[in-house]
Parts: sequence; structure tokens; C-alpha cells
Amino acid sequence: MLQQLSAEELPKVEKEIIDFINTYTTHEELKESMLYSINAGGKRIRPLIVLATVKAFQKELSLPVYQTAGALEMIHTYSLIHDDLPAMDDDDLRRGKPTNHKVFGEALAILAGDGLLTGAFQLLSETILDSTETVLLIQLLAKAAGTGGMVAGQAGDMAAEKQHVSLDELKIIHRGKTGALLTYAFVAGGILANQTEYVLELLKKLGGHIGLAFQIRDDLLDIVSSTEELGKQVGQDEKSDKSTYPALLGVEGAKQSLVDELSQAEDTIQQLSKVAEVQPEIFEDLLALFALKK
Repeated sequence: MLQQLSAEELPKVEKEIIDFINTYTTHEELKESMLYSINAGGKRIRPLIVLATVKAFQKELSLPVYQTAGALEMIHTYSLIHDDLPAMDDDDLRRGKPTNHKVFGEALAILAGDGLLTGAFQLLSETILDSTETVLLIQLLAKAAGTGGMVAGQAGDMAAEKQHVSLDELKIIHRGKTGALLTYAFVAGGILANQTEYVLELLKKLGGHIGLAFQIRDDLLDIVSSTEELGKQVGQDEKSDKSTYPALLGVEGAKQSLVDELSQAEDTIQQLSKVAEVQPEIFEDLLALFALKK
């Protein structure tokens, strides 16, 4: 199912993003910069989760689903452009290509990120949904991306460099930095599939476990993987003296934490199966994306 969604449905999400940028961006070099990062590829995990969640509840994919998934990917891409800047992680490589500021300069890279961020909310506002659903999707995305979510997590991540933080503090940082947008993807899919508040709470719980699993896996890959495999520089966490799961728990301890989060995610999927008409195998296929392959 995930392979089919990736092959047949994700291109429709990308089309919504590209069409939006081409239609509403009037400055040509800014447009080129925005499209450079969008077209750089990536696994499109967040929009894939939106699509998979809707399908798991046996609902049809429609234009509002593609637009919601597209808005989420625009937010994620903006965050990567800004995260790579010299003032933050100072990376030269992203998705196997030079980072945006290396190609277009820092000023235009910042503006490209700004354009993707603000454009995401315009795109989401144009979805043909019940107005209550549209407002809820916009509100939740603003919370997930903003000062109580991803932005706060990024600030906490930078503040924790060269510091010793506790495991609880590290979880708080990563629930914002990485987990907030991933959690939104599950919850947005549930909203688009017309699920109950109780089911949406379970999806939020599932997203929380997946968000931490994703970050733990990312921390581990920075140690055990290669630049060619990841498409970005490895060893950056150690270079920046970042607070990570391997730094705090050791590699084996981090691996066990990853297993624990995925196990709790599996338990949440079983809970969902008891209260909703759902295809749990789709969620279980998603879990496999976050397991460490080596």
C-alpha cells in the first residue's frame, strides 16, 4: 500500500505544491529558490502519513487531502532551508544536493523559507472543506509548526548544544522539533477521514511515539550511516556537540529506546483497531519506515 501511495499519490501532492508556487510567486529568483528545495526530493514522510492515515480509515483521497499534505510538506521544507543556514546547523548538503543558501545565498534562502511557510497556510485555507474543518487544520498546523511546537523544539535543540540535559528534557525538545509535524500528519489524516475526537486523540498519541522514534533513528543514523546513504553530512551532531539519544544513552541504549517507542506505537495501533474501522496493516507498514535497518 505505501509503495502504491508513494508512486501514484505523492506526485499529486507535489503537483499541488509546484502549481501553487508557480501561480502565486511573482519574483522569479525567489520562485526558483523555493522550487529548488521542493524538487530536491526526499522521502515525503509527512505527506505520506497524511495519505496513509486517510486510506487506513478506508476513505477516498481527494483534492483537500493532497492540499493538506502539500501544505505540511511546504512547512517541513521551509524548516530544512532555515535549519541548514550558518546561524543554525550550518550544513552544506541536503537530500544529496547543495543546501539552498549555498546555491542562492543566505538572504534568498531565508526568503524562500518564509515564502514556503506563509504559502502553506494560504494553500490550506483554499481547501474545499467544511469551514470548521479548514479552520481546525490551519489552527493545528500553526500550533505544530510554531512556538509551542517545531520552532520551540528548534530553539531548545540549539540551547542544548554543549549542555547536559536529562532524558525528559531531550524528549520535550524532540516532541517539538521533530514530533510536532509528524503528529500533525496523523491527526490531519484523521480529521480528513471524519474520525471522532477519541480516535484523533489516539492518532495524536501514535504520532508522539512515531515522532520520538524518528528522532532517535535520525540520531543513530548520524553515527552509523554514511553521507551517501543519508544525502546529508553525517557526524554533524557530534561536531556541534548536540544533545542526542546516543550521546545521553549510548548507541545500544538509544537503539533500545527506539524499540520501546515503536512497541508503544504498535500498542496504540491495536487500540485504534478496537474503536474504529481501520486497516491496521497500513499503520504497521508506516512503523517499518522508522525501524533501524542496521
